Parts: sequence; C-alpha cells; structure tokens
Amino acid sequence: MGASSISRADPSLLEWLASNDVEYEVHEHSPAVTARGAAKAEGVDPHTFAKVVGVKTDDGRSAFVVLETTDQLDLRKAARALVSDRVSLLNEAELAAVAPTSEVGAAPAVGALYGLPMVADNAVRDDRDISFNAGSHSWSVRVERAGWERATGVVYADLAVDRDDRPAWSRS
Repeated sequence: MGASSISRADPSLLEWLASNDVEYEVHEHSPAVTARGAAKAEGVDPHTFAKVVGVKTDDGRSAFVVLETTDQLDLRKAARALVSDRVSLLNEAELAAVAPTSEVGAAPAVGALYGLPMVADNAVRDDRDISFNAGSHSWSVRVERAGWERATGVVYADLAVDRDDRPAWSRS
C-alpha cells in the first residue's frame, strides 16, 4: 500500500485502537505529505500533532520515534534512547516494509501495530490529546494521550534537537 493512495483511515489501526480501549476521532482532511501540513489541514495546533519517524539502529532494529510536528529529531539522542551506537532514518522502501498498511510517510503513532518499539519525545507528554496520521495522507486520528500512552506502552525520552531561540546576533 505504500505507493498507492488510501481513501480511508487504516482499518487495522482503528481495530487496534478499539480493541485496546483507546477512544478516537477520525478526521478526513485535504491531502498533506508532512505532519505540519496535516495539522494545518485538520485545523489543530501543530504542537498536538505527532509525527512518526522511522529509524533503524546500527544492529538492524527498526523503531518508531514520535515527535511534535514542530520538532526535529536529534539522531544522537535517538541512539541513546534506543541503546545503540548509531541510528539512521529508514528510507521509503524500508518504511513501506515496516508499515505495509500505510502510505509511506503516513504511519500512525502505534508501533505495536507493526511489532515495532516506539519512543516519544518528552514534549508529547505535555498534551492532553494528540493527533497523528491514520495510515493515509488524507486521514488522521485524534486520541486522548493518556489512553494512547497506556495502550502503546510508549517510552519517553529527550529526542528533539535543542532549540536556541535567541536572535542570531546574540549566539556568538
């Protein structure tokens, strides 16, 4: 399914959420290939829309890393969280292989659906509700974060690139 367009939310995701007692709302929106674009299309705060990044460790393990859509992944921090010397991003073919029921780049923040461990950035814990892709670039789900956390067994760590919000002239 990775290359095709999915016209609905991934049914296996919805079944997984229901069977794990995670309340959810499904939202259709205009197609968006980035998490930030999906947040905008859905009309939610981008800090509450989670993006899923597929990574692999130097010993070949794959995992999902979850960040707020406004953050960037620090690969060194991800390596520490996954107890690895090094991690790299999965390429499109690898993403399609680990999440075969999702469009590439639209995997939901449910690693257990694909038998993958999942680590989320600490900032995700700050939100009462979170949204994420539902296996499609045109569909997302919104869940209560606490229920999602309980059901997925997500582990939290510091994963985002540290931001320096000072003006450029003051950073020397």
